[in-house]
Amino acid sequence: MTTFDDRENKFENKFAHDAELRFKAEARRNKLLGLWAADLMGKSGADAEAYAKEVIKADFEEAGDEDVFRKIRGDFDAAGVNQSDHQIRRQMTDLLAEAVQQLQKGE
Repeated sequence: MTTFDDRENKFENKFAHDAELRFKAEARRNKLLGLWAADLMGKSGADAEAYAKEVIKADFEEAGDEDVFRKIRGDFDAAGVNQSDHQIRRQMTDLLAEAVQQLQKGE
């Protein structure tokens, strides 16, 4: 195997590893976001956990974060929770950073 082949394999492995970490971080973010939203809607315990799972499932509707945002926005509107689009998106950003930190710590 040539040096070029080694470099190519290392690049492909790193790309796959980074993609896996991003998937895990986004799934964890969605769970944290679901728990945050559930709390604002007055849900707790098993109801909050079930809602968090709904948010995780919502992320599989399409690529990107818009499906998750629409889920939270729609549920907040239906429940009368007063959170702006900016506040929701900011929470999504903050919780993604928290999820990455948790994964890096091995939590």
